[in-house]
Amino acid sequence: MVKSITIPDSVTEIGDNAFYKCTGLTSVVIPDSVTKIGGGAFSDCEKLAFITIPSSITSISSYLFSGCTKLTSVVIPDSVTEIGGGAFQCCSSLESVTIPNSVTSIEKYAFASCSSLKSVSIPKNLEYPSSAFPEDTTINLH
Repeated sequence: MVKSITIPDSVTEIGDNAFYKCTGLTSVVIPDSVTKIGGGAFSDCEKLAFITIPSSITSISSYLFSGCTKLTSVVIPDSVTEIGGGAFQCCSSLESVTIPNSVTSIEKYAFASCSSLKSVSIPKNLEYPSSAFPEDTTINLH
């Protein structure tokens, strides 16, 4: 069972559902050579606890990390401009997120059912659907 993956520098794109349901996967290292990560690429990787999103990524695809129940924190780089629907949905251990000023769009259910998410810091001018975050999450503007 694969526990850790280091994507080689020769890779520029990770396809849709590439690591879907890799239930033993705990960490992934993605190089800056990767410019696109497809929808659901790490969806339902239940033990995934550590991931670094490279600064070469501009969009966090829909359902990218949905169901990653051990993911506790995520750093969204300044290069990201949009967060797709359900991107972090059901990441029940996710405790905090800071969304950089570069983000101009957050789609529905991006952080829905993140039961441990109590605080989110977002740009003050960012509009987002009410369904993007759990109802009891404190939204801090920066």
